[in-house]
Amino acid sequence: MMEIEEVNNYVSLPLLSLNHVSLLCRSVWDSMRFYEEVLGFIPIKRPSSFKFNGAWLYNYNIGIHLIENPLIDDFDTIIEPRPINPKDNHISFQCRDVEIVKGRLEDMGMKYVTAVVEDEGNTVDQVFFHDPDGYMIELCNCENIPILPLSACLFKPRMSSFGRAVFGPAKCGFVENAMMESLSMDMLDISF
Repeated sequence: MMEIEEVNNYVSLPLLSLNHVSLLCRSVWDSMRFYEEVLGFIPIKRPSSFKFNGAWLYNYNIGIHLIENPLIDDFDTIIEPRPINPKDNHISFQCRDVEIVKGRLEDMGMKYVTAVVEDEGNTVDQVFFHDPDGYMIELCNCENIPILPLSACLFKPRMSSFGRAVFGPAKCGFVENAMMESLSMDMLDISF
């Protein structure tokens, strides 16, 4: 049996990874074509017990589950498409070359917005665009900024939620160690 370390009176769940993202869509076929042609996902078999129109796609160690609901607009109070806003909810995928992504989106006539994130001399290029149902997708080279647990960072004074300056690192523990262990294992897999 797996033991879970207790942190601050909270018991961590035995999670392994993100398995899939499930999205409602107006047309399974339009959405399948988008996720296949634009993002490179591959349709896979889904359970035969489902009695509704949908599709499962897979690539990059993640699944996209599409569930058709032609009445999706009845639940959305926004009639016009949302602007592409990097600060809105989105799904982000790592990519090798953001310039290739932009060229491909332009060739397909798709609208997109770019952003740049900078941190300590590292730069991340981001491209944001919508799928056929208005869900926002981000493609980026986020590996350019290292993943560091907060406990490993030197902090400058920061403001607490009560407006007072707070000095020193935040309390960190199990979650940060698990992140670093996972990252280390991924790096070992890549290096051999």
